Amino acid sequence: MFRLWAKMWKENHLLRDMTVEDDSADNRTKKVFRAVETVCEAWDLPKPIWLASNVKDFKQRARTRFGPDSYIEQVDFDWLEIHVIEEDRV
Repeated sequence: MFRLWAKMWKENHLLRDMTVEDDSADNRTKKVFRAVETVCEAWDLPKPIWLASNVKDFKQRARTRFGPDSYIEQVDFDWLEIHVIEEDRV
C-alpha cells in the first residue's frame, strides 16, 4: 500500500490535511502525481509546478513543500506539504 499525506499550512497553522492511498500496480512516480492531483481536486486547488528544489527534496526525504511560487494562480496558504508515509513493499 502506498500512502501520501498532504497538509496545507498558513502562518504556521495547519488548515487541513488529507491522506491518499493507492494500491495500484503503477510505479511510485505515477502514484505521487495521482495523489497530488487527488488532493488538488478535493481542495479545489491548482496543480503545483514541481520546481528543481521540490524534486531534490522529494528524492532525498520523500517529502516536499509547494509554496506560492509553485503555482501560476494566487493561493491563500503559505505552503502545501506532501509526505510519503507508506511505501509499497517489494
